[in-house]
Amino acid sequence: MTATGADQLRAAGLKATAGRVALLEVLDEFPHSKAETLCLAIQGSRPTMSVQSVHNMLGDLTAAGLIRRIEPAGFAAMYERRVDDNHHHLVCLSCGALTDVDRVFGPAPCLDPANSSGFIIDDAEVTFWGFCSSCEIQ
Repeated sequence: MTATGADQLRAAGLKATAGRVALLEVLDEFPHSKAETLCLAIQGSRPTMSVQSVHNMLGDLTAAGLIRRIEPAGFAAMYERRVDDNHHHLVCLSCGALTDVDRVFGPAPCLDPANSSGFIIDDAEVTFWGFCSSCEIQ
């Protein structure tokens, strides 16, 4: 049995508010979305939801490890629910479309730097840049 958004929130030590549950549901439906896009989607069922409230909830959910913030260079931050693995992303240089790519190889982190400078490496983020199939043919 899969845990509901409310169950996941409680397990992470957060109150299962209607707004947080709605945000998790919208992120399940629209992964790799910006805060403004998520706010518009939530406003369909919760018209009084403000962009600031969505930003606050995104911060809480990210800190709790329930969602992941993705910040490709030159683009607005996007959010996703896929947090249980060390996957990477493909970003279109033209339209900004973003998609998941399974890790290159091995367990997290899948890449090791030549010199860790004394750091204990916990994670590695890899972003592949190129052109999506829609932009490639234009």
